[in-house]
Amino acid sequence: MRTGAALPIELTTRLAARYAEPQRRYHTLAHVRALQRWLTHWQALAREPRLIDAAIWFHDAVYDPPRRDNEARSAALARVELGALGWAAHDIERVAALVLATEHHQADANDTDAWLFLDLDLSVLAQSPADYAAYSAAIRAEYAWVDDARYRAGRAAVLRSFLDRPAIYRTPELQAAWEAAARANLGAELSDLTGPG
Repeated sequence: MRTGAALPIELTTRLAARYAEPQRRYHTLAHVRALQRWLTHWQALAREPRLIDAAIWFHDAVYDPPRRDNEARSAALARVELGALGWAAHDIERVAALVLATEHHQADANDTDAWLFLDLDLSVLAQSPADYAAYSAAIRAEYAWVDDARYRAGRAAVLRSFLDRPAIYRTPELQAAWEAAARANLGAELSDLTGPG
């Protein structure tokens, strides 16, 4: 198979079925499609867009909210599935590494494709307040098994971790386009979580 070729329909159909699992509210096929649309929009910034597209497909392929190894399991699935397609080993490992990078949303400083992928994964943070509110509600629904006090504390810590960064988005073009809106949305949610009542 051609290095980095697009994923075949048989595989994307199986992956789409995973994204339709009942525990998902935000980490669905709509999330995958949104990232793919943004990748198309910003494709000129990508050195290996087909590998980023594969990482988009696999990055939440395994998603069980109570577990802490979803990224590792998604990367393992990517290795199995791409290996079965005959992808080159270095391309498989690149996709797996991109998937693993979503665990902490960190990458090597000079890895522009990794940062582009991670920035695309956070694109929802910079959408309209109404779209952001829908995202926030969907995340809460995915964590319905967590009591309200614990959820508010944990979610607030996540939001602060992004707000405390010098920049949420590391790709200069995306930072220019999205940073201000993302900070406004995150700040508003944080105020709601930590305010009285």
